[in-house]
Amino acid sequence: MPSASTPLRIALVCLHTSPGAEPGSGDAGGMNVVVRHQAEAMATAGHTIEILTRRSSPNQPDSMPLAPGVTLRFLTAGPSRPVSKGEHEGFVDEFRMRLAELGTFDVIHSHHWFSGMAALPLARLTGTPHVQSFHSIAADDSTPLAAGERAESPGRMAGEAWLARESDAVVAVSAAEADTVVLRLGGPIDRVRIAYPGVDGALFHPQPPAAVGAGYVVVAARVQPLKGLDLAIEAVAAVPTALRPDLVIAGDASSDFGGYIDCLTALAARHGIEHGLRFVGPQSRAELAGLLRGARIVLVPSHSETYGLVALEAAASGVPTIVAASGGLREAVDDGVTGLVLDSRDPQVWASAIADVLADPALAHRLADAGRTRAEGLDWPRSAESVIAVYRDLVGSGTTGRQRDFAVA
Repeated sequence: MPSASTPLRIALVCLHTSPGAEPGSGDAGGMNVVVRHQAEAMATAGHTIEILTRRSSPNQPDSMPLAPGVTLRFLTAGPSRPVSKGEHEGFVDEFRMRLAELGTFDVIHSHHWFSGMAALPLARLTGTPHVQSFHSIAADDSTPLAAGERAESPGRMAGEAWLARESDAVVAVSAAEADTVVLRLGGPIDRVRIAYPGVDGALFHPQPPAAVGAGYVVVAARVQPLKGLDLAIEAVAAVPTALRPDLVIAGDASSDFGGYIDCLTALAARHGIEHGLRFVGPQSRAELAGLLRGARIVLVPSHSETYGLVALEAAASGVPTIVAASGGLREAVDDGVTGLVLDSRDPQVWASAIADVLADPALAHRLADAGRTRAEGLDWPRSAESVIAVYRDLVGSGTTGRQRDFAVA
């Protein structure tokens, strides 16, 4: 059994999306950012990290280094091409077979429910502690899509509940997500921990404000209905013409929502702002940092967010944020201090908030300064330390699900 100071060999399982992909492309989003940065920070602390994902192209190698001490492995399960997110449930068993060929780890940490369904049975067979992170949790079947994320494949709701109950620990990115794991999924409260995301304060940094007229506001997200991009368009359209900024949307549509950009473009045209709407596609981390710090405001109008990492990146960039009061966004943004948190989804309410910040430089400056100060206290080494503490507790105690009744859902 490793001691409290022994470096760990850690598997981070990300079946459906590669943390090597740019956030905002396909199904790559905040989860990818969290996994990659926590992995790099854990490796810097002396641990050996393997990130395990599904091969989605025949040109991908078996493995590649992402950073010193971090290896990304592509495992063949299903076709070697991109597929819609919901199809990945059919690849779980084959992916588990490929995982079994990699030898043993000190800890297996699954990210998203597909990964957990593949990894948890294997962890039990090998006596390895299993940690689960969800990053998003399916809404109840009675919940309309407009109010949250639907179940993406048939087994998701039952699978998430099973993983919450049977994993040795669940790591949530916010108190809101932790509450959902306990109250909706039935996860034992004593096994649920919170590890808040961090931010790279050197990459995401402020720049002196430029006098560029109305400028632009940004939404950085995958282009899908869950992210509330229709609300952003309608809100910007309702801002008085003299103040109205352009709207820049950074991200790409996943295969599930291939025609959604056309729908949003048509919506902007109906509101007469099609010439002020720009889709700039997925951005590299450096490109996103530059885009954020040049913005007047960053909007996060999502119906559901477990945390809302882009709000923290905007704060680090010294840019005011206006976010929806959903999920962990209430924790990512301190309402009235580091940004504005809106309970309403009325475009007029959002337009008024946008106009208030644009028209009041003192307010914008106060929100930006407070956001940057808060972000300076949140970094990836701190975030990784929280996760490693969970691993140490499990490895040090020798506690795994072998000590509980266990049956695959």
